[in-house]
Amino acid sequence: MRVWHAVAAGLAAAVLAAPAHAADPVRIGFITTLSGPGGYIGEDARDGFYQAMEEEGGGRLGGVAVAVLVDDDGLSVDKAKQIAERDLKREKTRILTGIIFSNVLNATVPAVLEAGAFYISLNAATSNFAGSECNRNYFVVSWQNDSLHESAGQNATDLGYHRAFILAPNYQAGKDALAGFKRMFKGEIVAEVYTRLDSTDFGAELAQIRAAKPDVVFQFEPGGLGIAFLKQYVQAGLKGSVPMVVAAPSMESRTLAAVGEAALGIHVSAHWNADFDNPANRRFVAAFIARYHRTPTLYAAQGYDTARLIASALKAVAGDLSRTDDFRAALRRADFASVRGAFRFGPNQHPIQDWYGMVVDKDSAGVPEIRTLGKVLANHGDVYAKDCHM
Repeated sequence: MRVWHAVAAGLAAAVLAAPAHAADPVRIGFITTLSGPGGYIGEDARDGFYQAMEEEGGGRLGGVAVAVLVDDDGLSVDKAKQIAERDLKREKTRILTGIIFSNVLNATVPAVLEAGAFYISLNAATSNFAGSECNRNYFVVSWQNDSLHESAGQNATDLGYHRAFILAPNYQAGKDALAGFKRMFKGEIVAEVYTRLDSTDFGAELAQIRAAKPDVVFQFEPGGLGIAFLKQYVQAGLKGSVPMVVAAPSMESRTLAAVGEAALGIHVSAHWNADFDNPANRRFVAAFIARYHRTPTLYAAQGYDTARLIASALKAVAGDLSRTDDFRAALRRADFASVRGAFRFGPNQHPIQDWYGMVVDKDSAGVPEIRTLGKVLANHGDVYAKDCHM
């Protein structure tokens, strides 16, 4: 079902007082996953995007009237492609964003770029589009998939682990995840396992972990998959004997709320956390909690940063997307205050940013929280940028 984020009431008055073409909002196609085990990820990304709009009174980004066309792809490649085609042809949309899963992104983005539109990723970021298939109209605000998990590999090394059992779903992001972890982990990989993307029963994998006797487990099981995996890991009695090191998609505030104290002691790495002490993040977290009554996840933070980036570029061209080169140049400047702190684009228009080690611990009230410990990688980009030639 399509949801339009309505433009502000003030814009409605402007429409009545001016020619229709002068007041038409810039349409932004927001294709995301809102159903199934990963549905809350798209929900948080959408709500973070909306939060940025609410800061301008609703219905505006960079002072420009916008209409956000939200669609649930249902984690279906075919459905996402159909939505994108409709956005491009019927709605004449020139900016698209929102895709959560890498298999959906890989299938959908080529048509967007071939149409001359912009795709600005707030989450999925596959290796192919970071390297030889990079495109001047393709930007990523989140990370490059490998670099996200490189931070976990570095974190595991820094923590002194030597023998790792690693597993992830058998799709592009899962392959990038394990490649990234292995690139930075200095110890031995005792087993490398790929699971089904729709798996909720990890009994076979848990038996393999028990038999391999590693000193650490790294897993990338996003959304509801990660919740199921961790619950079964604890039930199998493995958590007390084999520590777990993960990247943020496997342990964020929604996952933590679902598993509670079962997550205590798990080490996490991420580019953002709710406890980051910078002005932009303090404002964002407080406003998000006040509006949605929950702690934002990294997906919400990425949705917010993506909206702020788009806002900066729309402001630079006064909403005139016919100024394509100027809009693209404004995106490259990344002239906005990111909630994660330092942020800039590398030559392949993927982030160069810092990564931090974190741990699940109890706060002063005894409630589990994700607490930032310190930096594990500084000004970190990705290995594929060297293959990008725009």
